[in-house]
Amino acid sequence: MTTELSTSNELQQQLNCSPAILLYFFNDNCAPCIALRPKVEAMLSEEYPEMRQFYINAAKLPELAAANGVFASPTIIAFFEGRETFRVSKFVSIYELSEKIGRSYTMIFG
Repeated sequence: MTTELSTSNELQQQLNCSPAILLYFFNDNCAPCIALRPKVEAMLSEEYPEMRQFYINAAKLPELAAANGVFASPTIIAFFEGRETFRVSKFVSIYELSEKIGRSYTMIFG
């Protein structure tokens, strides 16, 4: 499932009710953001189907991005059981992202 979030209340609600979340902060004028997004979506749907994906347009919602310590695009933040587990920014390797997700994902979903 992919959804765009627009408020910190929406984000907090998802963090409270979902065991695994991937936040993808992007900017419409960011070529790497646009190129990376379908690769991240495919990786999650194939390898980590229980992980929910949410997108936040950092250009349109700079306050929400700043509140989460995001100042570059793309930035990907993974949350497991409501806590930030890791984040990657700018130069993102799908292979490395998958490995990082896999460690925590396996512990939760076995």
